[in-house]
Amino acid sequence: MDYRSSEALLGPEPPAGPRGEDVLPPSVSAAVKVVIVGGFGVGKTTMVGSVSEIRPLTTEETMTQAGAGVDDLAGVEDKTETTVAMDFGRISLNDRLVLYLFGTPGQERFWFLWDGLFEGALGAVVLIDTRRLEVSFDVIGRLEERAVPFVVAVNAFPDAPVHPMAQLRAAMDLPDSVPMIDCDARDRGSSRDTLLTLVRHLRSLTAVTPETP
Repeated sequence: MDYRSSEALLGPEPPAGPRGEDVLPPSVSAAVKVVIVGGFGVGKTTMVGSVSEIRPLTTEETMTQAGAGVDDLAGVEDKTETTVAMDFGRISLNDRLVLYLFGTPGQERFWFLWDGLFEGALGAVVLIDTRRLEVSFDVIGRLEERAVPFVVAVNAFPDAPVHPMAQLRAAMDLPDSVPMIDCDARDRGSSRDTLLTLVRHLRSLTAVTPETP
């Protein structure tokens, strides 16, 4: 067998190691783990995919009959895929700060995975859908139990009712100290602004209050 001819047919071997766009710039000095949480079908995978500067890792699988009677599809009847483990992405907010994004599965039967995903996370973005506000209550409760700082982002859906922020805050019993903003998870700029809101919130929580004389 002519090995040289075979090598010519196969072409040159791809270079080993990560792709150029996946390599962190040498100026990066801080990396922060952030989780994107919310109920089933609120847009977590969409947000990670829209804002990530690297090719996002997703674990979406086609929904099957096995989930019938277990997963609540009210309001998202047309959904055909679901995250079964996590989504992962990365975004550089500036030359020095990088956020590693972990999207959690929304179905309650996969919530046992949250413990590992929350390990080492400094904060969270809670995506909510005003058509199904009730699916966010348990999510926020779990964050409060873990004492994980978070911001709430009201994801824009074309047919979703619009309510004043004050009414939504009251419905979810959110204290004024928790930032709450509008967001379009499909839009990179909007998703980035949401993450910046979380970073500012985290900084405000760690700011040292000067002692009164």
